[in-house]
Amino acid sequence: MAEIIQKDGTWTFDGDTVRIVPGSDKGVSLLRKTLGELAIPLRAVAGVSFATGRKSGRLRLRLRDGADPLLQSTGGKLEEGSDPYQLTVSADRTGVAEYFVDEVRNALLIEQIGTDPVDRYLLPGPSLPITVSAGDGTAAFDGEQIKLTWSWTAEEAKASGGPRTIALSEVQEVEWLPSSGLGNGHLRFHVGRSAPTAPPKYDPHAVELWGFRKDPLMALVAAAVVARMPHPYASVEPAAVEAPPAPSIAKAPRDHDGDHDALLRRLRELGELHQAGILTDEEFTTAKKAILGRL
Repeated sequence: MAEIIQKDGTWTFDGDTVRIVPGSDKGVSLLRKTLGELAIPLRAVAGVSFATGRKSGRLRLRLRDGADPLLQSTGGKLEEGSDPYQLTVSADRTGVAEYFVDEVRNALLIEQIGTDPVDRYLLPGPSLPITVSAGDGTAAFDGEQIKLTWSWTAEEAKASGGPRTIALSEVQEVEWLPSSGLGNGHLRFHVGRSAPTAPPKYDPHAVELWGFRKDPLMALVAAAVVARMPHPYASVEPAAVEAPPAPSIAKAPRDHDGDHDALLRRLRELGELHQAGILTDEEFTTAKKAILGRL
């Protein structure tokens, strides 16, 4: 098993799952602490990298498009400190980080995991129920309904209508945008076929965000809702889309004989790919070594 422990958190890889546990250091973002432990199945991983710096390095896990509702709802706009798939690595742990990268890459090669998008969420999204207060209101989601209530700072045009309840079935799109510079962010729920025309500060289906400490947590509400909507890449009718699987606690024991046979078959397949010129000498040697290490 590969493991790296840092102030930002702990990453482990057992050959099947990358497990990310946020650190307890005061510098760890509130979003990562609230999101908690993540278990990322290998089939959800598109790649992993480690970049060295002057004082520290950066370990990054890249997921396949469509695998995680949090990444799907934030669209690459999460700030670096709130991104759960990045880990700051101290200079004295560079070797450990590089070993971690090699182990994940070898597993991806052995299992032939592609980088293409997936048609269902492979992570369940934030736990429910979830309630976040930030900006000019509070957003709560229980799996079936979203409830928006307003703080005293909300515009009269929005607050005068009172709390707003939106059924999950009514939501066509979830729009999350962080504040940037002098521009405010927002969490907005598109209801109906027409695109909203009112600015978020006046829209009763939106919470306006001003860049304060708890604002990033609204991304978790967005992810929780998105996880229970039809997947954007699904090839089946929306009514047939299954809810994301609940995170498993216990792991079924391996069939060791079956694993042994499967690894031998994989070794033969790799030899054929090498002979056909699809795998380079270096790729074949690396993959072969990784398989032999698991026999």
